Amino acid sequence: MFAAIGPIFALLRGTAFLLAAAGLHGLLLPLRGQAEGFPATSLGLLGTAWAGGFVAGCLFAPRLVRSVGHVRAFGAFAAIGAIVALLTGLFIDPMSWFVLRIVTGFTMAGSFMVTESWLNERATNDNRGRVFGLYMMVTYASIMGGQMLLAAGDIADQSLFMVTGILFCLALIPTAVSTAESPRPLHDVTLDLKGLYANSPVAAVGVVLIGIANGAWGTLGAVYGARAGLSTGAIALMMSLVVAAGAMAQMPAGRLSDRMDRRYVLAGVGFFGALTGIVLFGFAPRDPATVIAATATYGALAYTLYSIAVAHANDHAGKEEFVKVSGGLLLLYGTGTMIGPLLAGAFMEVLRPESIFLATALPHLGLAGFALYRTRRRAAVPARERYSNMPAERTATPEGLRLDPRGAAAPD
Repeated sequence: MFAAIGPIFALLRGTAFLLAAAGLHGLLLPLRGQAEGFPATSLGLLGTAWAGGFVAGCLFAPRLVRSVGHVRAFGAFAAIGAIVALLTGLFIDPMSWFVLRIVTGFTMAGSFMVTESWLNERATNDNRGRVFGLYMMVTYASIMGGQMLLAAGDIADQSLFMVTGILFCLALIPTAVSTAESPRPLHDVTLDLKGLYANSPVAAVGVVLIGIANGAWGTLGAVYGARAGLSTGAIALMMSLVVAAGAMAQMPAGRLSDRMDRRYVLAGVGFFGALTGIVLFGFAPRDPATVIAATATYGALAYTLYSIAVAHANDHAGKEEFVKVSGGLLLLYGTGTMIGPLLAGAFMEVLRPESIFLATALPHLGLAGFALYRTRRRAAVPARERYSNMPAERTATPEGLRLDPRGAAAPD
């Protein structure tokens, strides 16, 4: 095992700092904005801005990396991330934050693509599964660790913005001092909407709907917690447990989808995800323990859907198409995450805090209904590959899909 980890240890360490910075900053901004009295619609725009920048980074960052090289590009991305984190602490203004979040999304996509391509280059066919599994562990642990740092500081001052900047700077050190040879140039990313829909209508439509729901929660979940009366520490715990519950529930839900038509699993999980959201909206719990337990249940349902949708799409595609299909779905998912925060922000501005769950229930119900409809239009695939977990989709890039063992056979 150490033989597989040794060559990539520095890269994983840099990735951990990068993801911790992303987790902390992504949670800090909506909470500080909430404390400053920003309207929910403005806070929702922050999520839309980040998602738009991230999608743009997936599309255009490879060209920048090819022109200056991996090490210089990663250093520039991480440095810009640190600068933006500090600027968001200096300029407490919705419009300034909107522009800066676009920049953050772009630079995060570029940074992830560089590290993921580097990891992919160091992985071999023999250890690719272990490297990919370790990368997923680092991803989830670092995001949750960054979010939990929120409980150690005060959102009312500038200290947490400074900590975010420090984490970004720490992320570039392992790569900057590495003597390893730079990997091959990044691949351009293309989006074939017609081909994706023809391959799997449920997956193509479903990932957009899943992105709407997850984008709503990922951006404004912390604001919901603050308006529901939770302390900063409880909010950090709530957001982390939602991610952890989703990660832990992926495997049992995926194994169930291996045994039956995945569209029925998507419909069932989507329905119960919507039901959980409707119950939360209707009962509006205020006890911290109840809120945390209920939202963790929501996370266990909502954050299993994306991986099952990708698995369903790849049931209808050849092995050599894994990266192309999954990468296209990832960009469609990013489109959904631009819509979700706007929808949730509008609901929360007009109704009570729990209306965020109306913004998640609607796309979940849409997914359930469309998946069931498609079972009448197309027969299930008789022979399929087994389900495999995927890293947190809000930090995944098409380049990272090449690290997945299922993408190892894809042509360069």
